[in-house]
Amino acid sequence: MPDSVNGLPLHPLVVHAVVVLLPLAALGVAALAVRPAWRGRFGWLVVLVAALATAAVPLATESGESLERRVGDPGRHAALGDQLIWFALPLLVAAGALVWLHRRAHRPAGDARTAGPGVLGVVVAVLAVVVAAANLVQVYRVGDSGAKAVWGDTPAATAGSGGEDGD
Repeated sequence: MPDSVNGLPLHPLVVHAVVVLLPLAALGVAALAVRPAWRGRFGWLVVLVAALATAAVPLATESGESLERRVGDPGRHAALGDQLIWFALPLLVAAGALVWLHRRAHRPAGDARTAGPGVLGVVVAVLAVVVAAANLVQVYRVGDSGAKAVWGDTPAATAGSGGEDGD
């Protein structure tokens, strides 16, 4: 994999796929968990977004390792980034489980359909919400540590202002 595109490091470009897709998938999984009626209509879309996000995580990690060889160790950011796949994979499984439960509940069994979500459906929905929340927190933690690795404790808006307050 190349480590740059048009002279720019590949890592910040690839990271944007994770930063957009993984929270979107997490919100989608949470929505499917609390609104079972949406599972039939949007379930496969959420599974697709979760799969793309999960596939993007190793690309971000690999491109980050390439960047690390060029600019040095980002410290905590690298460790947190390495852990992100272990959040994304359960999210993908949760998305798939919610869709599977919907298909199972709505398959024809003679003329009758399975009524209600059942205990398994409730347990999966609760776990899906927990996994989705954990993903949102971890994406924030990885991004925050990455920003601190690049910017330190200096906010970007004041980095070049020289302390002027515009009066």
